[in-house]
Amino acid sequence: MKNGIIFIGQIFILWVINEISYFIVNFFSIPMPGNVLGMMILFLLLITNVIKLSWIEQGAAFLNKHLAFFFVPIAVGLMTYGGLIAESGWSLAAVLFGSSILGLAVTGGITQILAKKANSKEKGESKHERHHII
Repeated sequence: MKNGIIFIGQIFILWVINEISYFIVNFFSIPMPGNVLGMMILFLLLITNVIKLSWIEQGAAFLNKHLAFFFVPIAVGLMTYGGLIAESGWSLAAVLFGSSILGLAVTGGITQILAKKANSKEKGESKHERHHII
């Protein structure tokens, strides 16, 4: 019984943070999804120890475990757009595929550039350190 009450309390804490974030987004007309702001708020509360991980861990693990269930309404909603998908499906697929490839290429390129800079910086420091030792 005690574990059930604790679990409900943890879900309640997460729900309150979510509702507060949606209120903030709507009140200030912030162009950001409320759930994204909620994740940012939760992150800040966790790193500042305003909320301890143990206070929400069990509830968050449950929600994470059943995450696929929360996509059912979205999938059902997509069924109402069957005509649009049939009409523009190839165009949508091309845009999704193309933007994914572009995102991967840009991310990979930036990662390689930063890795090269880090390697050259490490080599430069190693040579510099050797010079002082001799």
